[in-house]
Amino acid sequence: MTDAHSRQRPHARLAPAEALIGLGLLLFSGLTLWQTLSIPVSPMYTQVGPRVFPYITSAGLAVFAILLLVQAARGGWQPVDEKEVELDWKAVAFVAAGLVANVALIGPLGFSAASTAMFVLVAHGFGSRRPLRDAAIGLVLALAAYFGFAKALGVNIGAGLIENLLGG
Repeated sequence: MTDAHSRQRPHARLAPAEALIGLGLLLFSGLTLWQTLSIPVSPMYTQVGPRVFPYITSAGLAVFAILLLVQAARGGWQPVDEKEVELDWKAVAFVAAGLVANVALIGPLGFSAASTAMFVLVAHGFGSRRPLRDAAIGLVLALAAYFGFAKALGVNIGAGLIENLLGG
């Protein structure tokens, strides 16, 4: 008996959709590298400057793009006998609603409330049916992110009522 990993495709052909994703990622890697080169560097930096992490990101994107292209050249990443899976439009709608809610609420309510609403909607889209638990987890993660940016890095990402009550 063979499993899906041990089967080889006879005469595997290029998978066009996967190849386009790989090419798009490679293009994005090149764009990232090009933009990294435009970051001004002060002569005060000796080894680690503002370009180091963008270079690492660009290299990582290029590696993943090449791996995707190799996989596409081998016929793609779906097994031969895998059937088309019907898209769950309700789940997609909840994820999209979460993104829209975040954009709509971040101004009037602040980062933590907007991110919590987004977390609850996205979790529901992924199948969670425990909104109170999701709200608690989302709020804890959002507050950790907010205070990490606001206090540790000094970056304002949108204080709201919750952040102001907690001294943000």
